[in-house]
Amino acid sequence: MKADQIERIAVIGAGLMGHGIAQEFALAGYDVRLVARSEASLGKALRSISDNLERLIGFGLVTREQTEAVPERIHTTTELEEATEDADVVIESVYENLELKQEIFRRLVDICPEHTVLASNTSSLMPSALAARARRRDRILVAHYINPPYLVPFVEIVKGPETSDDSAMAVFGLLTKIGKRPIIVQRETPGFVAGRLQGALLREALWLVENGIASAQDVDTAIKTSLGRRWAVAGVFEVLEIAGWDLILAIASGLYPHLASAPEAPQVLKERVERGELGVKTGKGFYEWNPETAKAVRDRIAHALVEIDKWS
Repeated sequence: MKADQIERIAVIGAGLMGHGIAQEFALAGYDVRLVARSEASLGKALRSISDNLERLIGFGLVTREQTEAVPERIHTTTELEEATEDADVVIESVYENLELKQEIFRRLVDICPEHTVLASNTSSLMPSALAARARRRDRILVAHYINPPYLVPFVEIVKGPETSDDSAMAVFGLLTKIGKRPIIVQRETPGFVAGRLQGALLREALWLVENGIASAQDVDTAIKTSLGRRWAVAGVFEVLEIAGWDLILAIASGLYPHLASAPEAPQVLKERVERGELGVKTGKGFYEWNPETAKAVRDRIAHALVEIDKWS
C-alpha cells in the first residue's frame, strides 16, 4: 500500500499521546476513528483536542477555519472492531503493558483488512515482541512519537525482523505527507534511536549530580545554554563535522574512559523514587514544583518547539 492510498486512520487509546495523534491526522484532513475503554476517556480526549487546537491557533500555526472541521473528522467509540474494521493504518497508543499490546495486535490482525498497517506508539517494546502472538507480522511495526505529538515533528518508525519494507515506507510516506519528520530504524534495538540518545545523556547527567560535580540545576543550565541550543537546529554529526573528526578523536580518546558506564540505574535516581520525589506529579524531584511552575515550564517548551521548527 502506498501513502496516497491511505484514507482512514484508527487510533487506539485516547490518553496523553493518543488524542494528540488523532488530532494531527484529523487536522491534515483524514477520517480518524479514536477508540478508548470508556466514554469518559473519549470525552476528556475531545476536550484536550479542543484546547490543543486553540493553542495552535494562538501560536499562529493554523487558522480557526482550518480547525473547524477537526471535530467532524474524529469519530469516537469504545468498540475496537468498530474503530478498526475498515482502517488503512492503525496506531496503538495504550499504556506500556506487553501482554495488553500483544492481545490488541492479535485481535487487529483478525479484524482489519489484509492491507492494514498496524503500528504501536510504544517507547520501549520491540516490534517482534508486539507481534509475537499475531499473524501477518510483516504489517506490524513501531511508530514512536515524542510528547507533545502535535508540536514535535519527529517520529521513529522501527522495523521488526519480519516487518516489510512496504509497510515501513507506507507509514513513512503518510507521516511525511502530514508534515512529520520521520526516520526509519532499520533494526530493532532497546530504546530505538531517541531513547538511547536521551538515556546516554541522562546517565552522565545523573553521574555528575551524584558525584557532587554539579547540581541538577547547573547541569540543566549547561544543556539549555550550550549543547541544547546547537542540537535544536543542527544534529550532533552536523555540529562535529564542522569541528573535524581528527579533533573529536583526540578529545574522545582522553574523555571516554572517564564517562559513566554503569549498567544499572544510578543510586541518586533510585533514592529519589524511594522517597516519592517523582517530579511534577508529586511536587518535588530535583526541583520543587507547584501547578504554576509546572505550567510555566510546559508553556516555555511549547513556545520553543514552535520557534525551533522554523529553523530545523
